[in-house]
Amino acid sequence: MGRLGVKSQEVKVLFLDEPTTGLDPQNRANLWEHIRKLKAAGMTVFLTTHYLEEADELCDRLCIMDKGVIVAEGTPLALKREISGDVVLVKTKKVVENIANLFNGDENVLNIRAEGEKVNLYVKDGTIAMSKIFDTLKTNDLELESVSLSQPSLDDVFLEKTGRALRDTGKVV
Repeated sequence: MGRLGVKSQEVKVLFLDEPTTGLDPQNRANLWEHIRKLKAAGMTVFLTTHYLEEADELCDRLCIMDKGVIVAEGTPLALKREISGDVVLVKTKKVVENIANLFNGDENVLNIRAEGEKVNLYVKDGTIAMSKIFDTLKTNDLELESVSLSQPSLDDVFLEKTGRALRDTGKVV
């Protein structure tokens, strides 16, 4: 018998609403491990969260909702692949107005998000994009501060599907 007087074998579905809100990193990791064990034992776990890293780690399938409407549904990997193959973050040493315009027209670039001296390029293939990015910066006499290549995140998916980031919704997360 469990704490609630129910045998754990009898419970097939568990609903968790924002279970890690307010937890310190150690307790959050501990809870994640318990959720993984429940899933491995065959339990279906429904999890609501604003923490997209948590959804990526724990969910086999997920839905992203915006204003009560499901705007994206699928596995975390499939959703991330929908928006691009790779993300290249380029940061120049000075603010460049309209830096995104330098990369328009490149068939490898699927989407561009620019802010000040930073630009996120959502590309089909990061390895192909890198040499073109370096050439474009050199041609335009722009000094590179940093560049990174990564996979898209669920934050990127959220922004693409809703048109805004979590911090822009007015919710405290």
